[in-house]
Amino acid sequence: MTITVVGSINLDLVASAPSLPAAGETVTGATLARHPGGKGANQALAAARLGAEVRLIGRVGDDAMADEALALLARGGVDLTGVAVDPEAPTGVALIAVDPSGENQIVVAPGANHRVTPAQLPARIDTALIVQLELPVATVEAAVARATGFVCANLAPAAPVSEALLSRCDLIVVNETEAAFYGERLHRGGGRVVVTLGARGAELYEGGVRIAVATPPPVVAVDATGAGDAFVGAIVVALLEGMEAQAALAFACAAGALAATVAGAQPSLPDRAAVRTAGR
Repeated sequence: MTITVVGSINLDLVASAPSLPAAGETVTGATLARHPGGKGANQALAAARLGAEVRLIGRVGDDAMADEALALLARGGVDLTGVAVDPEAPTGVALIAVDPSGENQIVVAPGANHRVTPAQLPARIDTALIVQLELPVATVEAAVARATGFVCANLAPAAPVSEALLSRCDLIVVNETEAAFYGERLHRGGGRVVVTLGARGAELYEGGVRIAVATPPPVVAVDATGAGDAFVGAIVVALLEGMEAQAALAFACAAGALAATVAGAQPSLPDRAAVRTAGR
């Protein structure tokens, strides 16, 4: 199984704080950590750790942060030949605040991610494809249009997209907020739609009809950063392997739950054995 991920690559600067700040509030007493991140990179590594062969297409700056941002991907066996180095823009950075319950606030400075253009993409993408919306929408639309196989779009963060993209997707993954943004458009394309519900699990729809519901195993949440990306990587792997809808959804919920038990997006992504054990 081979998957191409066209997506963002960031370095996450994570401040673990006693509480998340309200508007205008300063919260002190935090500890700082640096972790590789970005939705594209996270989903690529999530799928690779679950057994897929993965190629990532994206862009980083010509700076020291790029080495940090790519380190775990390289160690995890993700093919990085599609990652370009931009001499004029910095590597993307996410500023993340996390409270003791695992809830977070995220501000992203996309840097080189917003300079990934359709010209960087191959003329055809003959593998399964995963995309998100942390790159320019025109580039995401081009990637989907050039795909010849299974397409999954994680429509996050929510942004306007074309009917052509929605109708081409075999699988769309959104959270509750994103589902409200897109409304019934999600279900008009004919593909399956997953709505994630955080700690309450996820629902899978086909033709606008709910066909599966799953809840995650009980865990002690430390940091929810990357949990949604673990879910996306897992459900794509599960469906490509031929799992039935219910089993695939449960598998993905277990992966997302496990990712919330470890600090940092990419360090938290579970392997196959861990997901199977958690899902029992």
